[in-house]
Amino acid sequence: MDDQTYDDAYRGWRTSLTTLLADPARLAQWQERRFQFAHRVGALLTDGHGADPAVTGPALYGVFAAGAGLCYVGQTQEAERRLRDLPVGESHHLANTVPPELWERVVVIRWPLLLPEAPVNERSLVDEMGPTICGLALEHALQVATAPPLNSRRRRTSGDWQPRNLAQSRSRGAIHAQSLPGLTKLALAAWVSLSKLEIAEYSAVVDTGIGRAVSPTALHQPPEG
Repeated sequence: MDDQTYDDAYRGWRTSLTTLLADPARLAQWQERRFQFAHRVGALLTDGHGADPAVTGPALYGVFAAGAGLCYVGQTQEAERRLRDLPVGESHHLANTVPPELWERVVVIRWPLLLPEAPVNERSLVDEMGPTICGLALEHALQVATAPPLNSRRRRTSGDWQPRNLAQSRSRGAIHAQSLPGLTKLALAAWVSLSKLEIAEYSAVVDTGIGRAVSPTALHQPPEG
């Protein structure tokens, strides 16, 4: 895509929003429609579905968009709260940059469920670290392995962006990530599987027990029948 095509698309986006926000009634309709969609995505990410339990506690998550692919990788200690807010965007920047209506897939991994398969010495380390540090360590390892663009830059007060060298980070997660190679390998394997797992046409979610993949774009499809 050349710069002119990109600029034309940007102007088209602004024109579309101007139409959707044409008067106070349309603005209210826009607000309602966007929140309803975000609420449905949040429910798919967190609620129980049939025999699949609700997603709570520590988790890793990532958002994919058509074309751009994996955009962002994060972690939380309160999946039941954070994943509901993720598409709403009130306390998370992602939805302000990549609207949830364009999210192709969201992957969630309940990483504590991987611990029984991890090496014994790493299980002891996780107990010593605690879930917060371990979650940050696994988040860092996933970010280094997948290089999502929205994790690879940081905003500056000057109004531009500064590249982040994730591999050279000295954050708490980076410092502890190298201590958990076995658990990291398990998390990466679960991540790759959920990133590629087929989601049935009649559904917007698939759950493996260890994790969940949700397709927000499936919500745009008209219901069967």
